[in-house]
Amino acid sequence: MTPDPTPVDPTSVDPATLDPTTRTALEAAVFRRLVEHLRQRSDVQNIDLMNLAGFCRNCLSNWLKEAAEAHGVPLSKEASREAVYGMPYEDWKEKHQREATAAQKAAFAVSHRHEPHDHG
Repeated sequence: MTPDPTPVDPTSVDPATLDPTTRTALEAAVFRRLVEHLRQRSDVQNIDLMNLAGFCRNCLSNWLKEAAEAHGVPLSKEASREAVYGMPYEDWKEKHQREATAAQKAAFAVSHRHEPHDHG
């Protein structure tokens, strides 16, 4: 086995040792940054995200809704989507979503045939 060429920074903390409040704050900041990044990259289609990464903006909005419900916070599907898309979903689709190509649809069918999630 070859040694890791990147030495561990001795001043860095082990993320596993963070207190829950700090860990949650960092995770929330990462989520907000990811959402903002996806808002800025409206050229990246949801089907491409699904084909390459196995999740899309709709998945993020579904996970947000599920997390809210787990904490007793009522959050509609529309509100969770708007939180991720930065606008009503139908507006985003009209402005940014293109018809999927045959190749995109075929790749999606092969890689996600076991997932009954709402991606549209």
